[in-house]
Amino acid sequence: MAQQDAVIRLLLVEDQLEDAEQLISMLRNGGMAIRPQRPESLDDLDHLLATQAIDMVLARTEAKYIPFADVARRVESTGKDIPVLATADVLDETTVLAGIAAGARDVALRSRPEHVQFVVRNEFQSLLSRRGLRHLEAALRETERRCDALISSSRDPIAYVHEGMHIRANEAYLEMFGFEVFDDIEGLSILDLISPAGAEAFKALLKRIDKGESPPRQLPIRAQRADGSEFDAAMEFTSATYEGEPCLQIVFRQQTVDANMVRELDTLRQRDPVTELFNRQHFMTEVEAAVAIAADGKGVQSLLLVEPDNYENRLGEIGLAHADELLKQIAARLETAMLGDVAPARFSDHSFAVLCRHHDHKQTEEIAERIRAAFDGHILEVGKQSLSLTVSIGGVQIGEKIASLPQVMAKASQCLQSAQGVGGNRIEIFDPAARDRAEEDRIQAWVERIKEALREDQFVLNFQPMISLTGDPNENYEVLLRMKAPTGEIVAPDQFMPIAEEHGLLVDLDRWVIGRTISLLGERRRAGKDTTLFVKVAPSSLVEGDLHNYIGSQLKAHSVPGVHLVLQLPESKIYTHLRPLQAFQKIVASFGCRLCLEQFGTSLNSFQMLGHFDPAILKIDRSFIADLAKNTENQKKVREFVTEARKLDKQTIAEFVSDAASMTVLFSIGVDLVQGNFLAPPSASMNYEFG
Repeated sequence: MAQQDAVIRLLLVEDQLEDAEQLISMLRNGGMAIRPQRPESLDDLDHLLATQAIDMVLARTEAKYIPFADVARRVESTGKDIPVLATADVLDETTVLAGIAAGARDVALRSRPEHVQFVVRNEFQSLLSRRGLRHLEAALRETERRCDALISSSRDPIAYVHEGMHIRANEAYLEMFGFEVFDDIEGLSILDLISPAGAEAFKALLKRIDKGESPPRQLPIRAQRADGSEFDAAMEFTSATYEGEPCLQIVFRQQTVDANMVRELDTLRQRDPVTELFNRQHFMTEVEAAVAIAADGKGVQSLLLVEPDNYENRLGEIGLAHADELLKQIAARLETAMLGDVAPARFSDHSFAVLCRHHDHKQTEEIAERIRAAFDGHILEVGKQSLSLTVSIGGVQIGEKIASLPQVMAKASQCLQSAQGVGGNRIEIFDPAARDRAEEDRIQAWVERIKEALREDQFVLNFQPMISLTGDPNENYEVLLRMKAPTGEIVAPDQFMPIAEEHGLLVDLDRWVIGRTISLLGERRRAGKDTTLFVKVAPSSLVEGDLHNYIGSQLKAHSVPGVHLVLQLPESKIYTHLRPLQAFQKIVASFGCRLCLEQFGTSLNSFQMLGHFDPAILKIDRSFIADLAKNTENQKKVREFVTEARKLDKQTIAEFVSDAASMTVLFSIGVDLVQGNFLAPPSASMNYEFG
């Protein structure tokens, strides 16, 4: 799970509740999702450590009601990997050394929010890394056990060789070479199984491998059995480890067919039949090898994903019957741009990929520009039609900082989507070593794209139904903002919303969404539909401009009662915008509009907040709904939220419901509305059958 998506389950040890809330606000303002708890005593601390899944403890060094040294001792005694971080009013040599001596992993200066954020984020990343390592070690042990069992039972002759000597061989291998038991071959040189005529060449190969050169995938050889008889074979090499030692896995395949035919079959297995480029299976093997090299800190290589812009429309122009011909033309143009040690492949239906070996960031940009320019302005002849198309390219420079296959593929895909979202015919390459340089250009392009979309009305709305568990037949939908790219593709909000917030564009986006939503409500009302729409509003929109007046004028212009418009605000932003929120609520209430508090349950005392801010609806935070059917602690919290909400005459909503078992629990608890892709995914139209 990516760090930005993970919820940090945090224990806060602070004398004053207000100080704890201030720290929570600091962390949330830094983009971290926090689920905080605050023990009231040492006994309460012990109980929370014993019964709750805690990620981290943030304790004040000067705390009186639970001294820091006691906190560190109690955490240490659990035997769990729970880092303890100290916060201090003054950061000097004495404070830091005392905190570390008492058991703190780090000390943060509480008066500097950026330092608190850095320390918590850094330690949480370390925690995730340690957990990931433990998980991988356990998975590796289990995988090794299974692999060993599979090798033993395999009919393929397999051996492991270290420094030219056999350290492991299965029954099929022993049988092929005429040995009874492994003791007969243990420590025997692999050279003893090679015909004397090819021994010198094979010895030279082993020396090159020992110097770090990659072994060939397959090597035709004349092999020799224990009795001196010889046979033709092909050796397949794979780098491996055995009991922690680096070695070579060797598979001997006795040749019973013509060697040229074998090579032709191998070529057919590696190639896409339409484009004659490498196929996805072979290409992914090559990428895995490149990632493994990068993980060892060796080599410079990169991955590029290439996709034609507006492909569906282009296909519509020429007809589906010519799809393969179009792909052949694209592949041919792609190959004209190849230069140096690069390997193009057909990656999916209409996307292509290029692995650039021995390419630094500059060389990768050059090859990407060659590919882009090869299509821009060039006419393709497909059937009897002539058409021009452009391509978008997303890439990643593979290095130690991004040396895992899922990371590499995800980042390249993200860059491709971003290049398409900005307008296509564009290149975006992620380079961990040159992030600042590329990021500045990317962000500026997105700022201009958002402004253009606002000017040209290129945003669209999706709607996700909220379904009543109490039998209410009224229609309720959450309104979700999407951007329409110039290529016609839909861009998800996570691509542009963070940039819009950072550059002060949320106010304009909120006005666009609210205006369009109220217009749709007017259309639904005239069609006889009793529909209520939930719209997210950024707290910054309440501080800047006159959003309340805009809402009032739009409701009046479209003859829409305010009761059909629900404005959603995140709980994490309430305290920092409390005064303007109170004023805003009072005004929109006069129109009949209601407020919904999102992310409910994520502060230390969410119901205490309701004494200062009075929403009509509470949307329970998604972290309480995940795996609800199996998590009794979350069930208890959700039941508590619903019970208290009923006492206050407030509705409750559970979002991100993902399975039938969770639905059953929510129904028994008495939640009013449920929402999630399991029930109905967002759609461009409001057509859910609520009856």
